[in-house]
Amino acid sequence: MSNEPLVIFTPSGKRGNFPVGTPILTAARQLGVDLDSVCGGRGICSKCQITPGVGEFSKHGVTVAPDALSEWNKVEQRYKDKRGLIDGRRLGCQATVQGDVVVDVPPESQVHKQVVRKGAEARDIVMNPTVKLYYIDVLEPDMHDPSGDLERLRDALKDQWGLENVHADLHILQEMQPILRKGGWKVTVAVHLGDEENAPRIMHIWPGYYEETVYGLAVDLGSTTIAAHLCDLQTGDVVASSGIMNPQIRFGEDLMSRVSYSMMNAGGAQEMTDAVREGMNALFVQIAIEAGIDKALIVDAVFVCNPVMHHLLLGIDPFELGQAPFALATSNAMRLRADDLDLSIHPSARVYLLPCIAGHVGADAAAVALAEAPDKSEELVLVVDVGTNAEILLGNTEKVLACSSPTGPAFEGAQISSGQRAAPGAIERVEIDPVTKEPRFRVIGSEIWSDEDGFDEAIATTGITGICGSGIIEMVAEMRLAGIVDAPGLIGAPEQTGTTRCFQDGRTYSYLVWDGSAEGGPKITVTNRDIREIQMAKAALYSGARLLMDKFDVDQVDRVVLAGAFGAHISPLHAMVLGMIPDAKLDAVTSAGNAAGTGARIALLNREARGEIEATVRRIHKIETAIEPRFQEHFVNASAIPNSVDPFPILNSLVDLPQATFNTGSRDANSEGRRKRRRG
Repeated sequence: MSNEPLVIFTPSGKRGNFPVGTPILTAARQLGVDLDSVCGGRGICSKCQITPGVGEFSKHGVTVAPDALSEWNKVEQRYKDKRGLIDGRRLGCQATVQGDVVVDVPPESQVHKQVVRKGAEARDIVMNPTVKLYYIDVLEPDMHDPSGDLERLRDALKDQWGLENVHADLHILQEMQPILRKGGWKVTVAVHLGDEENAPRIMHIWPGYYEETVYGLAVDLGSTTIAAHLCDLQTGDVVASSGIMNPQIRFGEDLMSRVSYSMMNAGGAQEMTDAVREGMNALFVQIAIEAGIDKALIVDAVFVCNPVMHHLLLGIDPFELGQAPFALATSNAMRLRADDLDLSIHPSARVYLLPCIAGHVGADAAAVALAEAPDKSEELVLVVDVGTNAEILLGNTEKVLACSSPTGPAFEGAQISSGQRAAPGAIERVEIDPVTKEPRFRVIGSEIWSDEDGFDEAIATTGITGICGSGIIEMVAEMRLAGIVDAPGLIGAPEQTGTTRCFQDGRTYSYLVWDGSAEGGPKITVTNRDIREIQMAKAALYSGARLLMDKFDVDQVDRVVLAGAFGAHISPLHAMVLGMIPDAKLDAVTSAGNAAGTGARIALLNREARGEIEATVRRIHKIETAIEPRFQEHFVNASAIPNSVDPFPILNSLVDLPQATFNTGSRDANSEGRRKRRRG
């Protein structure tokens, strides 16, 4: 065992031991970590910014001391004085290894920056926003009627628009009088219309007739990514969409790692709260710049998130969510001011958090329920929001059930040997010839397959860097279809599979997808450990769905809806071959894209939808997988590819799955079964 300090990089998960005094940038380069640098490590370009962690990281088995990196130096101070450096950030070329350390590479420091696939889905939404603009004539002050300007402005809103009991924050009083006089007592007022809990409130005043608009944010705060849609509150148009990686990843890629971090580190919960709020503000600046607007014009925001993210956003320690009975601090919808959450948008901006359902089924699942409305479906519809923590809904007009399933980050490309998040250069589509066992693939950033003319030119700027989530799903499913992986998940030997792409890798075999070492690129392989990671993730997903089906006493569902950021990129056939989702007709498996984000937009643009989802959530029955005796049974069965017990008759009518079992020494895997036809 090496006595040299251990350096672990997140979000990639790459690690290695390095001598004391090694610059973090050097360690990153040697491990193939995606850390940018233009000046060659001379401390000029500042592209190599990193964020070191401190405390106990149980997931990685290390405790990071405050002096794990060298002390802050003059080069870093000079850069901070000149251009500014976010507190807690270091320059990777200046900070050197002194002890075991966990280092986060923020998105802006990555060469291949994250493609956050959470675009706004096209959707018809009835416009009824919470904030509206009103043009009014205000009576001028009169010596014979000594009322205040605010009182006469409120009277105008009542007389001309029927708005009663309108309130105003202090900053409105501070700026109101010169605006009234500049506008000749004609002004445009933005009013938050309130609800049964809050009175209407003046958000902003403009002199005269204001021809522009105000904006709202629909934010999907996920474990891995934060995505926001900036919406025009008058037209409902999405004027900009943007996303960043959740900066909490450095504390743990999955939810329980973050709960563990808060348990084991004093002030850990507050640290994560601060990180996500800072990330949120950076995202809001980014999206305002993209739209070319002043972020002070953002007057309303709706947030959806899972319960751990919900609590950490609110500054609530998620301790209770780490142990049965998984009690939420509150499951109700929240109506707050933006400054309650330290969000730097309009000073009076309001924030609405959708209600959580129960336990680990959160506001994101509520948003999916609002967007997909399983409670209004005559058919039995299964909605699966695929992510680090999967939310699953099953229902029809009779009832709706919900559960969460901890799939972990494997579907996002994490914990996979050649895995990476979705970025240019990542393999996203795969086919393997069942006879020759040769792969062909497509990478993000190019529409050309690897065996087609022009591929090398098309990927010249990105290269082939790894396999993203949708790519690893297709890869494992294709390996199963081609007889390279057996049902229990074992990769066969060359003589068993009929290809030298399978090679001895320790005690098991791995499959070579791409060897770019001759050109200085990576060697991309799929290992047996990778197969195990995917098996565990898909088994957790399927078991949750199967458990809900048990409650309905059915073996099949009528429709399957794949929701989530990358649910839209999953091939239904490959998902079924893998055993991620129950057996169903392929044309009954559809994608809802980012349904949670769509639900957030609906709640932002239609105030009545907020009450609707609050009522719906009270009718959804939550199933707790942790205490259901059959969950473990389903999990064990679902560990096989696709399943060791459930028959999958529809899938078997579409493909023939090879029957070889490689741990018996079978030599006929390459002659077992051929695909009947390909659809996807």
